[in-house]
Amino acid sequence: MEQDMAGAARVVALGNDGDGIAETLAGRIFVPGAIPGDTVQPGPVQATHAVLERVITPSPDRVTPPCALFGQCGGCRVQQMALPALLAWKAGRVTEALQRAGFATIPTPATVQVAPQERRRVDLAFRREGRRIVLGLHRRRGDVVDMTACTLLDPTLFALLAPLRDMLHSLPGVHAGGDLQINLLDSGPDLLITMDGTPDANDRRILAQFSKAHGIPRISLGGTPPETLALNGPVFHHFDGVRVTPPPGAFLQPARRGEDAIRAAVLAALPTKGLKAGIIELYAGCGTLSFALATHAKVLAYEGDRAALACLKQASGGTRVLPALRDLNRQPVMAAELAKAAAVVLDPPHAGAGAQMAQIVAGKPRHVIYVSCNPTALQRDLTPLQQLGYRLERLTVIDQFLWSTEVEAVCVLKLPGTGKNHRR
Repeated sequence: MEQDMAGAARVVALGNDGDGIAETLAGRIFVPGAIPGDTVQPGPVQATHAVLERVITPSPDRVTPPCALFGQCGGCRVQQMALPALLAWKAGRVTEALQRAGFATIPTPATVQVAPQERRRVDLAFRREGRRIVLGLHRRRGDVVDMTACTLLDPTLFALLAPLRDMLHSLPGVHAGGDLQINLLDSGPDLLITMDGTPDANDRRILAQFSKAHGIPRISLGGTPPETLALNGPVFHHFDGVRVTPPPGAFLQPARRGEDAIRAAVLAALPTKGLKAGIIELYAGCGTLSFALATHAKVLAYEGDRAALACLKQASGGTRVLPALRDLNRQPVMAAELAKAAAVVLDPPHAGAGAQMAQIVAGKPRHVIYVSCNPTALQRDLTPLQQLGYRLERLTVIDQFLWSTEVEAVCVLKLPGTGKNHRR
């Protein structure tokens, strides 16, 4: 039902999706494009949302969006908000999640924010439109917007988009379109293409030529498992000085500075005593944290993805990393094993730790270091730890998804007491 709004409305908060929350006589409404501190004129309300007709008085934190595609491309929700204010809002989201989890005392978060043009991982869509390829991100609940500008991407990746359009247009295996994931590894861009046709010899020839011409070591075809279509040199990346060969489409933190901040926060949280018992790392991936942790103690690194585990295992020779294949939701590491660890480090997927969290709760390891990419899952997973008496010792908030609503956090938890006294 549509409802007309009359008069100005004060925007008092930002919702989890990045829409302004405005106070009106009819109650609170969401106004996309508005930010806290704005006084706005909202348009007609449909359900709980209204169009922003105009900003009457701008917030002190309102800025001119730096990208010409803002408002069209779905990649950035809040470019109209100054970055320091956006970082403070993200830190507030994490703090509020921890408060809802029951923590009465929350340390002031250390905060890190990456710079523009540091994004080294991107998932794009491409579509044929007449005689051209449109390559970019989907507009909010809409079609693909051609990424002719970007304030986020590393310049190396952005420079690749124009020749990619021409190359994709020439592929016989691309009918209507597909998807493209790019990771900027230390060896160069690593491409994973999903197309709606079956690649033939011509596709492979074109891809091999493109790979060689643009210094791309590997181009792979999406599938289970992915298939290498073009190989033009070694594929490698480094984690804490250890060289690994990530599989196609491997998880990579979106910015190197963000990855460094997460690693530093995790290492700073390790206990100073008792490390001979070893560290248990859950959701280890290709070793983003594993090799750094191994400079302090033996690391039993669990990972459920076979390709990531193979990468980790191949690189772990001569280190104190002991990789193990485990679907942690179907077959979690059990409480008795977790209880013996000097520290449990976990970096779960967006949905959270699932069944694995119940075993952590049952095991009561004294030190838990939780890396979060989702405040909602963070609240759900840490609530039972708070109820057990865990204290939140340290908090780091990392913004490596500029101008979006996504936020990373490293939470350091400790269960007071020693030895048998803390496992009643």
